[in-house]
Amino acid sequence: MNILFVGDVVGSMGRDMIKEYVPKLKEKYRPQITIINGENAAGGKGITEKIYRGFLETGAQAVTLGNHTWDNKEIFDFIDDAKYLVRPANFPEGNPGKGIVYLKYNTEEIAIISLQGRTFLPAIDCPFKKADELVQEARKRTPFIFVDFHAEATSEKQAMGWYLDGKVSAVVGTHTHVQTADNRILPGGTAFMSDVGMTGPYDGILGVERDAVIKRFLMSMPVRFEVPKEGRAQLSAVLIDLENKTGKAKKIERILINEDHPFYS
Repeated sequence: MNILFVGDVVGSMGRDMIKEYVPKLKEKYRPQITIINGENAAGGKGITEKIYRGFLETGAQAVTLGNHTWDNKEIFDFIDDAKYLVRPANFPEGNPGKGIVYLKYNTEEIAIISLQGRTFLPAIDCPFKKADELVQEARKRTPFIFVDFHAEATSEKQAMGWYLDGKVSAVVGTHTHVQTADNRILPGGTAFMSDVGMTGPYDGILGVERDAVIKRFLMSMPVRFEVPKEGRAQLSAVLIDLENKTGKAKKIERILINEDHPFYS
């Protein structure tokens, strides 16, 4: 089984990159499962139903979220009916939505789990304990388990990778918007990467207008962060190849598309 996962989509420029390149990537790599992290897709914060459905129409089978899950109030109107939308499972009990979904491909099934870290982020339920609970549940149904760990600290992401090594097929990080070069297969057969990177503005800073960010560092004063709507863009993704019976990872490959790294079909 091959999985294509696209990292944090930011704003309209990120959505445009999804429309343009996800069909091309699917044609080139023929993934059985395509997943998109869409938590920044609506103007940099949150997601709307239209955007969610657009991702599915473009070819995704599931959309994961993160710490901006509730930033667009529209989500409360549709999240419980969105079968393939996965918010962090370790949000406190009683939150709308779900933190795990199961997808069918031919005779196989894969579990998609979303978790959020706690280091430098809001104090929510323990992602490691929630991972234990959901992995135990998922392994009763399938050996194919994919985890999007939305976290700030590289150390916490690495800890989750090692903690789940041999228990899941892949642990990939999102949230920090800069693609890391540490993609590897851990000894137990779990694919790992600290951060898949961002899909959106290429010349901003983490997806927002760079002048405002620089001013914040220079002046230590509050500034309004805006997501660029035009300019150069990029797409960050990862391709993971899994063994058909065991669900263990055989290969994890970084994908980066921008003006400096053109896409070749």
